[in-house]
Amino acid sequence: MTARPEGRRSLKQRLAAGERLYGALLRLPSETLVEMAGVAGLDYVVIDCEHGPADTTALQHHLTAAAAQGIDVLVRVGTAEPALALRCLDLGAAGLIHPHIDSAADARRAVAADRYPPLGERGFATYSRAGRFGTVTAAEHLAASEETLVVAMIETARACAAAAEIVATEGIDAVLVGPADLTVDCGFPGKEAIDKLIAATHGTAHDAGRAVMSIVPDTAGARAAEQAGAQLVLYNMAHVLMDTFRALTAPRAEPAQRHI
Repeated sequence: MTARPEGRRSLKQRLAAGERLYGALLRLPSETLVEMAGVAGLDYVVIDCEHGPADTTALQHHLTAAAAQGIDVLVRVGTAEPALALRCLDLGAAGLIHPHIDSAADARRAVAADRYPPLGERGFATYSRAGRFGTVTAAEHLAASEETLVVAMIETARACAAAAEIVATEGIDAVLVGPADLTVDCGFPGKEAIDKLIAATHGTAHDAGRAVMSIVPDTAGARAAEQAGAQLVLYNMAHVLMDTFRALTAPRAEPAQRHI
């Protein structure tokens, strides 16, 4: 991650202090949405390079817009994409979300992609944007990288069963359960069954001292996530925007009667 202005704490530091942080999941490339999230007072945005466009040039524009508003950026990369992880971090992402972490081995590979030796295997360079184009020392760059937030996504029944091993992996900071993939993997067992799996996995994360990230569709979902103990509340902006557009189109006003 990029070296920070003096006095500005990282997401990792804020989580350690017990703060609850609010963010927006953006699948649509738009620096304006990033800026608006910052102006509105959100703590972070997630740029989705798994289901959204994995274009690092556009990502750099998003990171630049975020820096101007003092908002942090997490990036969701694809499954087992260490090369993309390296580029995202060199561009200055505050952390990465790794999908489809099914085992402790998967978790270790995610950490290895995100962290420098001895914990990880990330390639070292200070001339990237994260190293302020070579103007920071190697020691300063290493210190900044310690604040990289590593989030493991648990999205299958196998992953839920292995949750204790996943969250015990050194370097994993938070867990995000992907409800859509989990529902499909479990054969659409119904909301109640999925909710129980998610709650159990969240409990395992809490017991291990890891933060929980929850994707929510609206403010009511955010309140429920808060009550369940989520420290990272993430609004699904595609859902929020579609609900807003639908509200704008229905009900349509009846056309005024024309008087002759």
